[in-house]
Amino acid sequence: MEAYITDISVFLPNQPVGNDEMEQILGLINGVPSRTRKIILRNNGIHRRYYAIDPATGATTHTNAGMAAEAARNLAPYPGFTPADIRLLCCGTSAADQFMPGHASMVHGDLGGGMCEVVSTSGICLSSITALKYGAMSVAQGLSENAVVTASEQASSFMRARLCGHIDPARAAALEKQPSLAFEADFLRWMLSDGAAAVYLSGKPAADRLNLKVEWIEIVSHAHEMETCMFAGGVKRDDGSLKGWREFNSLDEAVRSNALLVKQDAKLLNQEIIPVVVSRSLPRFIEKYRLKPEEINWFVPHYSSEYFRGIIGEHMKGIGFEIPYERWFSNLAEKGNTGSASIYIIMEELLKSGRLKKGDRLLCFIPESGRFSVGYMLLTVV
Repeated sequence: MEAYITDISVFLPNQPVGNDEMEQILGLINGVPSRTRKIILRNNGIHRRYYAIDPATGATTHTNAGMAAEAARNLAPYPGFTPADIRLLCCGTSAADQFMPGHASMVHGDLGGGMCEVVSTSGICLSSITALKYGAMSVAQGLSENAVVTASEQASSFMRARLCGHIDPARAAALEKQPSLAFEADFLRWMLSDGAAAVYLSGKPAADRLNLKVEWIEIVSHAHEMETCMFAGGVKRDDGSLKGWREFNSLDEAVRSNALLVKQDAKLLNQEIIPVVVSRSLPRFIEKYRLKPEEINWFVPHYSSEYFRGIIGEHMKGIGFEIPYERWFSNLAEKGNTGSASIYIIMEELLKSGRLKKGDRLLCFIPESGRFSVGYMLLTVV
């Protein structure tokens, strides 16, 4: 049997937020306008994004699970489809609304419908693809009649001013010469945003639309040789190990140490992420599947910032797998960096853009800086 993506839906909370509105919604740190916001936005190329925040009151408007459920409700793989028809629900996210129970259980509870298998996948950006791989394998093996896979992020809950600490003026001044500093904790607030998407998987394609046949999904981790780069719920020690929030003497101490914030090791990220996830990962799949760049009609990458686009392209060229930029598709500028949900939000726009034709092959690229992992996925339009 096989697995086909027959529908993709997206849920983006509230109205789009422009670059000049961000700080008003997220709040001023220490009551002072950011010196770094414009520099970071110039490098990341994002012009609009979405927040699950009421701009008038500052109140949260949607939970992470709630956004995933909304995306699933928006699916229309066939006339009359309802959540009660779902047989397998796989849900990925970087940070669920709570530690327990599992994220998929909370999405199912919000979504309603009937009894079904639920699976939660953790991680960061790759959590969406691990969920999709589980769903595709279950459908392809005939274990599930269908599967709905969601990915969602409510990053704004980490980005509000009340959770962000003091910004070192020296590091802020260095940002012009070192754009990668934008990925550290106090600058990430200008990088991340909220959103959700859902994918419907079936064992046969729908006759009334274009479908995406899942040819293969490959995921590889380099954690055996790389230290942690992106993390939340801990602080990084000088030796590269993490001190988890439960190792602190009290929760108050953990909070004061910013252990609960999302952070990245900017130096490690800048040095290693693209060499590891492209130059050291892609060749194994090129060889395994006998891939040729001229046979890829669309390269569909998730990257967190426009800063990385040219670097990715150069590394692909360096391994003899150059795909011209006119065959790349991204909507980062208008939809923002929504972490695990990004790849589905990109795929949904491309699938419904009218640009695809039968037989097109899509190579999707999903890097994760957590401890350096990457996912590649090949899809064929049928």
